Amino acid sequence: MNKVVGLIGVLLLIVAIGASWYVNGLNRVVILDENVRQAWAQVENQLQRRYDLIPNLVETVKGYAAYEKGVFEGVTNARSQWAGAKTVDDKVKAAGTMDGALARLLAVVENYPTLKASENFRALQDQLEGTENRIAVERKRYNEAVMTFNAYIRTVFGVIFANARGLNRPAVYFEITKGAEQVPQVKF
Repeated sequence: MNKVVGLIGVLLLIVAIGASWYVNGLNRVVILDENVRQAWAQVENQLQRRYDLIPNLVETVKGYAAYEKGVFEGVTNARSQWAGAKTVDDKVKAAGTMDGALARLLAVVENYPTLKASENFRALQDQLEGTENRIAVERKRYNEAVMTFNAYIRTVFGVIFANARGLNRPAVYFEITKGAEQVPQVKF
C-alpha cells in the first residue's frame, strides 16, 4: 500500500511539473508577443512625434523657399501615407517614405543660409534631430523584441506553445527602405 501511495505521489508530482512547464511555455509566448507590441507602440509614438513636428518645419521652410513646391508636396504626401497606414508593414513603408522626403527638405534648407540662421528653424531642427534619435533607439528596441519573439517561436518547444496560442507568425522587423543606406549630402 505504501508503494502505491508513493508511486501515485511521484506520478502526481511529475504531472504537476509537466503542467507547470506547459502553462509557463504558453505564458512566455504571450509575454514575448506583448513585448513586440509594446516596442512597436513606442516606435509609433516617436514616429507620430516626428509627423507632428513636420508641418511646423515645412511651414517655416515654406516662408523661405516658396517655389520648392515639389519638396513640400513630397513631405505632405509622406505624412498622409503615415496617417493612412494600418498595418506594421504599411507604417514601416510610410516611415521610409518620410525619411526620403526629409532628406530632400534638408537639401532645400542648404540653399537658404538665412533659413539656417532662423531661431524657429533651428529649434524645430533640434527637435526633429532629437526625435530621429529617439526613433532610432525605439526601432532598435523593437527589432530586439522581434528577434527574441521570432527566435522563441522557432525553437522546438516554442513552436508548440506559439501554435497553441495562435501566435505562430513571425513578427516583422523594421528594416530600412531601398536607398536609405545612402546618406544624403546636407551641409550647414
